[in-house]
Amino acid sequence: MTRAPDRPLRTGFTTGACATAAAAAACGALVTGEWVDPVEIVLPRGQRVAFGLATRAAGPGWARASVLKDAGDDPDVTHGAEIVARLRHGAPGQGVTFRAGAGVGIVTLPGLPLAVGEPAINPVPRQMMTRTVEMIAAARGIAADFEIEISVPGGAALAEKTWNPRLGIVGGLSILGTTGIVRPFSCAAWIASIHRGVDVARAAGLRHVAGATGATSEAVVRARFGLPDPALLDMGDFAGGLLKYLARHPVPRLTIAGGVGKLTKLSQGAMDLHSARSQVDFAALAALGARVGADPAAIAACNTALQAVTLAGPPLAQVVAEAARARALQVVAAAGIAVDVVMIDRAGTVLATAGPDDPA
Repeated sequence: MTRAPDRPLRTGFTTGACATAAAAAACGALVTGEWVDPVEIVLPRGQRVAFGLATRAAGPGWARASVLKDAGDDPDVTHGAEIVARLRHGAPGQGVTFRAGAGVGIVTLPGLPLAVGEPAINPVPRQMMTRTVEMIAAARGIAADFEIEISVPGGAALAEKTWNPRLGIVGGLSILGTTGIVRPFSCAAWIASIHRGVDVARAAGLRHVAGATGATSEAVVRARFGLPDPALLDMGDFAGGLLKYLARHPVPRLTIAGGVGKLTKLSQGAMDLHSARSQVDFAALAALGARVGADPAAIAACNTALQAVTLAGPPLAQVVAEAARARALQVVAAAGIAVDVVMIDRAGTVLATAGPDDPA
């Protein structure tokens, strides 16, 4: 997905919106024998949007349609995926039911907004599809007794690049979306995944979770504390997204793990640690270094926080880790969460720790 430098970022559509469009087309064909292409649906906030069909087919008592997901300019793993809806008539009085086809996951752990054993089709997409097929059925004067099966060819492989395996969603992707719209680089999906990870950890009764900024720091805390997968939260740059949610939905113990640069930014109060949205304050880092005997002028002249820590040595790493822990504690203090910090270098060597270092 490339764009001209002067062109605004293009929005896209969620898997839930695509599934709703495919279900609308299949339902229309099932009850009328005619296809509408493109098919129009209404999103949760009232926008009317039209989708062209990628495929369509029908047989006795069933119809199937698919839509190719367009995520706009968002780097979404499901961009270009085929979202397929197959409808068939259900038993009288059953209403609208959902099934997971190939490439759509099944919920296996509590804590998500769906029961264990249910297809990983989230509540808002279910509401969108239900409302849409009920309107189509009402227009024909028939009951909306339909089974809707959603599938995503290749979805099982795509799901390995998402949070689904860690959340206990097996076999494929989740059908997601609350507005139907994907806003490029909004970070909303990542933060929502962090929240669901906390929910699953709490439902499993875990007392210790870890938020890591990357794969290396996650591997370090996994080995250090023996944490299971549901306890490992891929925090990335979104320290605020994790800390603020934990403040409202606490667990007894939180470990924050990351490299020098991101933990330095956290120590200075940044809650979004991305390089485009926060920077290291080297004057503040120099003042912190002066407290442990480092040359403040040399630190202020550094290009990176890692360079500064390499120059000043373990004492600077330690005070940065302690300051990062103090910032995190400010956010979760009212929830009574014990917090510790593990700082690593790029090779995964632990440079400093702050707070209790024993398994919870």
